[in-house]
Amino acid sequence: METVRLPRVMQDTAIKERCRGKSIGLVPTMGALHDGHMALIRAAREENDIAVVSIFVNPTQFAAGEDFEKYPRDIGGDVEKIRELADVLFLPDVSALYPEGHSTSVDVEGLSGLMCGAFRPGHFRGVATVVLKLFNIIQPTRAYFGLKDYQQTAVVRRLVKDLHLPVDVVLCPTVREADGLAMSSRNAYLAPEERKAAPVLYRALAAGADAIKQGEKNASRVREIMREVLAREPLVKEVDYISAYDPETLQELENVEKSGVLLAGGVKIGAARLIDNLVFNGLQ
Repeated sequence: METVRLPRVMQDTAIKERCRGKSIGLVPTMGALHDGHMALIRAAREENDIAVVSIFVNPTQFAAGEDFEKYPRDIGGDVEKIRELADVLFLPDVSALYPEGHSTSVDVEGLSGLMCGAFRPGHFRGVATVVLKLFNIIQPTRAYFGLKDYQQTAVVRRLVKDLHLPVDVVLCPTVREADGLAMSSRNAYLAPEERKAAPVLYRALAAGADAIKQGEKNASRVREIMREVLAREPLVKEVDYISAYDPETLQELENVEKSGVLLAGGVKIGAARLIDNLVFNGLQ
C-alpha cells in the first residue's frame, strides 16, 4: 500500500491510472476505522482496479465547541487494518487541503439545514467542501459511503448531481453491533454504562418501523412512539430530533402513505452524539 500526503502527487497518480483505463474506488474517512469502514473498503476493493482510502479529520465540518481536537485518531492502527485491502492511502495534512488564504466553500442548500444540520450549523458545508476536494484530487470512478450517515449521503448525491461530477456514489448498508448499535468512531466516547444504553436509539427507530408496518399512518403518532422508547432510557441526555422523513427531500412527513420512509434520529448519551436511521417501504 502506497501512502500519499500531497494533493498534487495524489492527483497526478490518479490521472495516470485513469488514463490507463483503471477504475478507482474511493472510501473517504476520518480514521478510527471500524468494521463499517472495512465493509466500504472491501466493496471498493472488489468493484474497482484501485482502492483508495482517505483519512482526514476535516476541521471545517466541526463547529466551535465540538469535538475536533478530541475526535478519535489512530493512524498506526488504521494503517494495519487496511494494509492488505487498499492500494493507496491518502493522508493529507490540514494545511495541504486548506492552504493559507483558502476562501472557497460549497453549500448544498436545503438538505444541509435539516435534521443534523439544524443542530450543527455549517457542518454539511464542511462535508460538501472536503468531499468535492477529494473528488477533484483522487478522480474516483466510484465513491463509497455508509447509510448510517444518511443525511451525508443525501448531501453528497445532490452535490454530484448538481455539479455534474463524473462519480458514481455507492451506498452501503449500516454495519451494526450485535445489539443493534450502529458502528461509529464516536462510540469510543461511551463509558461502559452508556454503551449499554446506546442501542436505545436503534430500538426507538425499530419501534417506529413496527408501528408503520402494523398500519400506523400518522407520522405524529410514529414520532410519539419513538420518543416514548427514548424517554425510558435515563442516560439519554438530549434528543436533537427523531421523526419520519421523506428519504429524498428529508422533509418531515405528515403521514407515511407513500413508498419510501426514512426514520432517523440524533441523541446525546454521555459525551457521544449518536445518529442512526432506518429506510424502508412504509407500505410493506
